[in-house]
Amino acid sequence: MERWKKDISDNWKLIAIALFFLLAAGIFNFVAGSYVDKSASVQSTDIILDNIPAVDLSWLYGYGALIIVLVLLFYPLIFKPKELHATIIQFSILILVRSFFISLTHLKAPADAIFSNFSILDQIILFHNDLFFSAHTAIPFLGFLMFRKEKVEIFFAISTVVMATTVLLMHAHYSIDVFAAFFIAYGSYKVGQIVLKRIHAWHGKN
Repeated sequence: MERWKKDISDNWKLIAIALFFLLAAGIFNFVAGSYVDKSASVQSTDIILDNIPAVDLSWLYGYGALIIVLVLLFYPLIFKPKELHATIIQFSILILVRSFFISLTHLKAPADAIFSNFSILDQIILFHNDLFFSAHTAIPFLGFLMFRKEKVEIFFAISTVVMATTVLLMHAHYSIDVFAAFFIAYGSYKVGQIVLKRIHAWHGKN
């Protein structure tokens, strides 16, 4: 416990910077999500969705996503406090990148899409036309990239597949939203590494 307190204390400035990133990401996500829910215009056909029935997995869509985010943030908080700021910044950059992408893409969700009734998230975080790219796929994949060679990577690898399958079965995303999420999340992760390197250099952290 003393070691944990010391690690948090020694890195409080970096954690404060990370929380600023997180606040900015939350604001931009809300603005972009609200915008596309109002401005989305047309729906598209999809070779995969057109050939599979919509299945109601809203409990997994809502609670599964929440559990993934909690594991992503609490794993470093508990086991790797020195890396907590890095995780928050990587997560925030991914959300910022996604906010930019969804604001450019104004497709409506598929006509038979099923959405979660997870009331708190539905009102604050989850929107219906924030399609490109799938956060349900990108976030666990980001966790996999960040915690490779650690046991928790298995959780994130499985979660990535499960959530990608879930949003497709619910028709909550077009297939391109899911497949593109892997590439964009990887790019976001690399950008995050560059940002962190510069923040560490500014802070004098090796």
